[in-house]
Amino acid sequence: MSAVGSILTNTGALQALNSIANTSMTNNNLESQLSSGLSINSPSDNPAGYITAQGFTSQLNGLTQAISNANQGVSLLQTAQGAIGQQVSVVQQLNSIAVQAANGTQTSAESQSLQNLASQLTGQVSTIASQTQFNNINLLDGSFTGKQFQVGANEGQTLNLSIGNTSANSIGMYATGADTANVYKTGASSASGVVSAAGVFGAGKEKITGPTGGSGSFTVAAKESAAALATAANGISGQTGVQAQATNTATFSVAAGTTDHKIAFTLQAGNGSGGASSAIGTAVSVDASSLAEAVSQINQQSSTSGIVASDSSGKLTLTQTAGQNIAFTAVGTAASGGTLKTTAAAPHTVAANDIQQGQVQLQSSAAFSAVGSATATLGQSAASLNSLASINVSTTAGANKAINVVKYALAALNNQGGQLGAVQQSLTANINNMNTTSQNLTTALGVVQDANIPQVSTQLTQSQIQAQSGVAALKSSTQLQQSYLSLLP
Repeated sequence: MSAVGSILTNTGALQALNSIANTSMTNNNLESQLSSGLSINSPSDNPAGYITAQGFTSQLNGLTQAISNANQGVSLLQTAQGAIGQQVSVVQQLNSIAVQAANGTQTSAESQSLQNLASQLTGQVSTIASQTQFNNINLLDGSFTGKQFQVGANEGQTLNLSIGNTSANSIGMYATGADTANVYKTGASSASGVVSAAGVFGAGKEKITGPTGGSGSFTVAAKESAAALATAANGISGQTGVQAQATNTATFSVAAGTTDHKIAFTLQAGNGSGGASSAIGTAVSVDASSLAEAVSQINQQSSTSGIVASDSSGKLTLTQTAGQNIAFTAVGTAASGGTLKTTAAAPHTVAANDIQQGQVQLQSSAAFSAVGSATATLGQSAASLNSLASINVSTTAGANKAINVVKYALAALNNQGGQLGAVQQSLTANINNMNTTSQNLTTALGVVQDANIPQVSTQLTQSQIQAQSGVAALKSSTQLQQSYLSLLP
């Protein structure tokens, strides 16, 4: 403390100056807050708060860009979905054409016109696939695979997308080959029942692995009909995404008997094990003097037997359209009745109790595989593609096949569209979530760094008053020292 009445040391003035300096700093800080609206204008204002605010700001900037990214992704998906929708419309026209061509009422010129139109439409499907782009990026030609969308502010918050090739030569029906030489013998001389080449349906287990990796298995019994196998395969189609179609068509060489040139045999449709115990419909007895007469006798009883016959260039073709077994319960006699032989590379002479087992084709809109044990196989281990581009509706047989190909092409396009729709829903939900997060982060950032204007204004008024008071005190202390000079002689 200075001496009372000193003119050298003015403690009061020093205190007033110090107070004015502090008040000036406070005024400057408060005025900065009022002008910027922020309570933290530099790290020195609030170091911990500054760090927190910068973290929030960084996350908000990332979210803003991620929302923009996701919206661009939605636009890309909408572009792809719109193009696929156009392809679906074109393929629906192809479906109508295939059904029309399969009716068999067209002349050959009309059928060729339908094929020309079908070719134009399949070309249009491929054109859409090759020309659909987003920001000069091809979407539907198979090149858009493994693309990443950054849909979050942090590393790893991504969504991966691949779009399959939807051109006409890449969609259609994936199918196994239908076996064609499946004659079974039930006699004691062949315990396994197999008398023909590979490709028959013997006892074993079949496993199907579908396009999306789902798999299922079922047991195959010896002598089981193609219809039963197709039913079993379709029973697990919910797991595999693979469907089965059964038929039973076989062609036989026919030789008349040595006496009266007779053709004699008895047929019976069967549900899986052959013989009377598994009979379906009625038995068909043939006693004919020519192939044409044999065909007529079989077809007269088709409505009850389910077996249809035709003359294929001098050979007998038998068809059981449901895929049930065709059992030969009797074939000729020693004196008359002739013989039936399969038309396989190693022909088999058909005998009583032989079974023509049928064909099964596995079908799906995408690649799959089917693997069976050594004596149980439904076709190749991997399916091959019957593409939309390869359909030919100029013949009834081609139109029949085209109907199936078009059906699976539509399924492939619809599946692809559905997948894109699901991704779009996911992106939209993510955008909504990021918008909510951004709103909450903005609020949190405001709590940390926004200035409380009413409070700052009040504090500034108070600080300004303190500054004025300090100046007045400084003036007063100076006047007091000057008054001491009047005491000098």
